[in-house]
Amino acid sequence: MSRALDWQREGRIWPHREASRFIRLGSVNWHVQQMGSSGLPKLLLLHGTGASVHSWRHIMPALAEKFDVLAPDLPRHAFTAGHPPEATSLPRMAREIAQLIEHLDFQPTAIIGHSAGAALALQLALDHRFAGPVIGLNSALRPFPGIAAQLFPAVAKLLFVNPLVPRLFSGAASLSGDTHRFLKKATGSHVDADGLACYEALFTNSRHTKGALAMMANWDLPTLQTRMKEVGNPVLLIHSDRDAAIPLDWAREAQSWLDDARLEVLEGLGHLAHEEAPQRTLAHICAFLDAHMLAKSH
Repeated sequence: MSRALDWQREGRIWPHREASRFIRLGSVNWHVQQMGSSGLPKLLLLHGTGASVHSWRHIMPALAEKFDVLAPDLPRHAFTAGHPPEATSLPRMAREIAQLIEHLDFQPTAIIGHSAGAALALQLALDHRFAGPVIGLNSALRPFPGIAAQLFPAVAKLLFVNPLVPRLFSGAASLSGDTHRFLKKATGSHVDADGLACYEALFTNSRHTKGALAMMANWDLPTLQTRMKEVGNPVLLIHSDRDAAIPLDWAREAQSWLDDARLEVLEGLGHLAHEEAPQRTLAHICAFLDAHMLAKSH
């Protein structure tokens, strides 16, 4: 389909629909979900490329017992609409998120980012004075090695500017109807039926696919890598040993670039560990956040 995702149509299957709202900022219409009491410490959740707020469906309610939790659909993803393609670069996307949370008067105590969302969290720390803890789940921080670092963004740009490509991608996904097999091969994770339904709605929508391609085309991880030593935030990297998208060795290398970071490994899980084993992932998240909140209170 070439039309945008519709909240009253595709959105009917979105988990925690009652927590959703839309925020108009100029020409942009943000879709966000928010849970928890406004009096609690604030926690920002940032999903990865090609996903949406649905990826937090299992862990967000548990986090909302201790935090006021906000999760946006990223620019040009899912139900957030109105951003130009150039808003999908890493610095620009961080700026857009900074403007959103400023508008909402939502200053996070901590940020959790999955995959590319972890890079966004660090960019917010570097450019927008976020000084709190950062948790990266299966973080996409390491550039592709060698010539691939230049090749893959160039390929993504070529795909993005061809208007037929997103439709071909979404058409292939619609015809195959095999989202589970695709996700398992691409991520190494098994996802439940609710998650699969949301991913299928996303993957079969060419506008969402084009947004993900734009993000890939504009992503500049090599520049972020050169600034990693400037990050003063305490960072926890939680990474799966069976991540088919980002090898564990890449997470170990990224850890070495940060001055205050530790790595904890989830065994037997893939790239979407927070969706396939939410309780195990939450145990690592909560221990880290509790420790830092306790330290701050002292």
